[in-house]
Amino acid sequence: MSSSTSLTSRLKGRSELGVALLLGAAGALVLWDALGLATPYSNSDPVGPKTLPYIVAGLLIVCAVLLAVNVLRGGKGEAEEGEDVDLTHPADWRTVLPLAGAFIANILLIDWAGWVISGTILFWGSVWALGSRHYVRDGLVSLAMSLLTFYGFYLGLGIALPAGLLEGIL
Repeated sequence: MSSSTSLTSRLKGRSELGVALLLGAAGALVLWDALGLATPYSNSDPVGPKTLPYIVAGLLIVCAVLLAVNVLRGGKGEAEEGEDVDLTHPADWRTVLPLAGAFIANILLIDWAGWVISGTILFWGSVWALGSRHYVRDGLVSLAMSLLTFYGFYLGLGIALPAGLLEGIL
């Protein structure tokens, strides 16, 4: 038996290694990005803004290694056994595709149209994709949610979301 066949047979049924690889890649990416941060040294803040990315990167890499070791030792995730989950039922693409479309529209519109408009489309498109047919009510609630999150981020966290077309109005 060749070594590649042996490796393939040993890894069969261990798809969790893909998750470990993804976690490790995310940790490496966060670490790479953190190394590129340029921040001035401050005596009043010796910890600085680089600390949290280093901690997150380290935890992601440690989790990836621990998961890989667990899987290679025979550990295995349990299948979903919820009472309302039918694993034999195929994905509902009539729900998934419009929902993905709402997220993609938000990504494409947020810089140009601003958060309030793109967020309204995101929220309204999401509830429409999930089955609600109260168009006016859903539109008003979606607009209110977008405005609340816009001002919540600005007033509560000091983060200015893009205003886009409504610059000067908001």
